[in-house]
Amino acid sequence: MPTPLCRPFATAASRLVLTLFAAAHAHAAIAQNVTDSAPSAALQSMPAAPVAAPGPMGETGGQTYADMVDLALASPVVAKAVIHRQSKLKPEESPGLAPGFVRLYIEADTSALLFGPALGESLRFLADVRLDANGKVPKLNKSQVLLFGNVVPGKPGELQLTAADTMLAWSADLETRTRAILTELVSPDAPPRIIGLREALHVPGNLVGEGETQFFFATDNAKPVSISVVRRPGEAARWGVSFSEIVDQAAQPPRPETLAWYRLACSLPITIPDKAAISSTDADKRIATEDYALVQQELGPCRRNRPGP
Repeated sequence: MPTPLCRPFATAASRLVLTLFAAAHAHAAIAQNVTDSAPSAALQSMPAAPVAAPGPMGETGGQTYADMVDLALASPVVAKAVIHRQSKLKPEESPGLAPGFVRLYIEADTSALLFGPALGESLRFLADVRLDANGKVPKLNKSQVLLFGNVVPGKPGELQLTAADTMLAWSADLETRTRAILTELVSPDAPPRIIGLREALHVPGNLVGEGETQFFFATDNAKPVSISVVRRPGEAARWGVSFSEIVDQAAQPPRPETLAWYRLACSLPITIPDKAAISSTDADKRIATEDYALVQQELGPCRRNRPGP
């Protein structure tokens, strides 16, 4: 028979449940991991949160590159920690819990801060964890994890996960990938988020089959983003992206699994809006449409295994 948890630990769990319930109302967009021990009417009013953990602790085998960038963008805190204590919450304290999961109150030691404000040596948070093959709660003591979340205002050491499943099983590869994403995101030259296509213009050249198509995009911070597609007789069309005022025919496509690739593959409009098609003739507009389709095909799909932003 398991040894019962001491009352101070259980009391701390209850306090965190209540604290995170209050934080959920202040930060509804990241309330997927919040629980409460308030009256049943309040619990029933909370919407069920979608959970997309592919493994016992949301292992990255199911997280695509786009998923990881989404999490980094949505998380003011990214930290590595080692779990040293866990407690299962009661069903009435776990609204919206997905079948096959359990909600845990967890205490962990901070081992590295990858991004965010300074954290204390200890962290407390709630997380949804998949039951093991026997339907039992996994024992996570001494497990290393990577946490995506936010601090709870006025509650040092308390963390609210970005989503119920954003406690990921740590690995060296996961940390390396995450650090690379965070480094790109905080760079002064970070590619901006594309919010629309402003202009699509094809200009034919002097020879048959020669020409250039340029696409100019609107961004969330007004920084420039443009794509140029160059056609020459007897050659395959080639394209590149520029994140400066200079539109360079020598520009190259972005490398896969980079922030530049993510900004394009995950944000480009599916089609060219009518108002953006400013080529002089219908024939030139048709070529611009073909070139836009070429860019999208070579970028490949923005695959996500969890809800996108």
